[in-house]
Amino acid sequence: MGTECIFCRIAAGTAPASVVRDEPLAMAFVDLRQFHAGHVLVIPKLHVPDVRSMDRETGAAVMEMVSDVARAVSDEFPGEGQSIWHSVGEAGGQEVPHLHFHVHPRFAGDGMFRVYPDAPRLPDRATLDHYAARLRERGRADGGSVEPVQ
Repeated sequence: MGTECIFCRIAAGTAPASVVRDEPLAMAFVDLRQFHAGHVLVIPKLHVPDVRSMDRETGAAVMEMVSDVARAVSDEFPGEGQSIWHSVGEAGGQEVPHLHFHVHPRFAGDGMFRVYPDAPRLPDRATLDHYAARLRERGRADGGSVEPVQ
């Protein structure tokens, strides 16, 4: 899709993001909106509107990264549970038409889905970068590949 898609720009390195993990087919970065600290998005680097149009190789890379990020989020930002979700289409709540999975720490009774996405706080870039650094370190400790691909 190119320059009009914010996630394509992030994947290309032309838009700012607090990157947690960057690999050839997928990347993870801290969401701007943090209902709870540790909310991360995982995307394919190739522009894919939603899960229905993703090829198997990209799908495998994205889901492996979702699994790795979910472990890092659980360890570094422990909650009582976790939500991992992907919305399809505007009616389904998809705001950016580029496939992305949310990995989000949860707490009993937190009410997140009653208010999301309107109420989450928007931390400054330094806070988002700090969250990303913590998760990168957690990935290293778990043996994951978390360094950006050049």
